[in-house]
Amino acid sequence: MSEVKRRAVVEPKQHHKRLNHCYTRPAYRNGKKLTAVKVYTINDESQHLLIFGVPNIKLIEELKRTCFKYGIVKAVKPVRGYPDVEEFTEVYHVHYLKLSSARFAKRKLDDLSFFGGILHVCYAPELESVEETHEKLIQRRKEVHFKLSKLKSEGMKNE
Repeated sequence: MSEVKRRAVVEPKQHHKRLNHCYTRPAYRNGKKLTAVKVYTINDESQHLLIFGVPNIKLIEELKRTCFKYGIVKAVKPVRGYPDVEEFTEVYHVHYLKLSSARFAKRKLDDLSFFGGILHVCYAPELESVEETHEKLIQRRKEVHFKLSKLKSEGMKNE
């Protein structure tokens, strides 16, 4: 929590931009709410999230409380100097302990109404350290191995 006082410096990237909703998707593929079509690889996902659209009225404590609902948070920091931010809003960098928590938080917080602003959440893999990327890839390899072995054992039961 002591890291909150320091500000993160982040360069704008193409994947930080909000995509428009997909209106050409067949009706049977539409969910309950419209979403943009975007595919993430393990390299695109991250424990680091950028949250855009937070009203600039000193809401860091409320944002921390909201983020903690989805998992253990290592740090919440305001991002300074990010260009093209909506007027009267701020950008925050949130670092989760686990990738699964960041995935869950991204899904729940994106397009959430937060004190009058609509949040936009994106992954920020460019903020990961080499060690974090290495751990992420090892964890993904374990998950894939577990799922494949589970499918293999289920296939043997059916034969």
